Amino acid sequence: MRITFVTMATAMVCLMGVHGDVQPQRDFDLQRFAGKWYRVGLAYDSPGFTASYRDKLRVSMGILNPQTNGDVNLTMWTQRSTGCRSKLYTYEKTAIPGAFTYFSTRHNKVKDITVVETNYNEYALVLKHKKMDREYTQVALYGRSQKVKPEVIQKFKDFATSHGFPKDAILTPPPAENCPPYGR
Repeated sequence: MRITFVTMATAMVCLMGVHGDVQPQRDFDLQRFAGKWYRVGLAYDSPGFTASYRDKLRVSMGILNPQTNGDVNLTMWTQRSTGCRSKLYTYEKTAIPGAFTYFSTRHNKVKDITVVETNYNEYALVLKHKKMDREYTQVALYGRSQKVKPEVIQKFKDFATSHGFPKDAILTPPPAENCPPYGR
């Protein structure tokens, strides 16, 4: 029992440090980053999320539209048990290119979004961070298509594990069917 507690405490310390040491993509170019992306991987440090949603999670699709003021509108389509749902997020630019904030109406908190790494035409690693009753961190792997190369998936998994995420919290969900509808 003592070993389990020490292991959990160590993991929590590592996860709380995830946000502080991660920098955005060097020379981030928002115009090149714009367009259609699929969330093909997810690492999340909420045990309830992983246990409850692991088998229900599907690839989701988003369209990222830069605004003239440097903010970004992101429309995401996600497969739910009640069907395909879309949601609009507005990410506000910060003084650091590749770093954004947005206000989550669901959690009534500001969240930080950091584009950690991208090659713009194939994949992107994105970190989402929020502080509520404790710190929560999520790493997402986005691809320009629903399938990415195995070495990109491995890069995502290596990044997540190197930042303290346990292997069972790293998911690569199957594609969603007809979401968004009409082949957007």
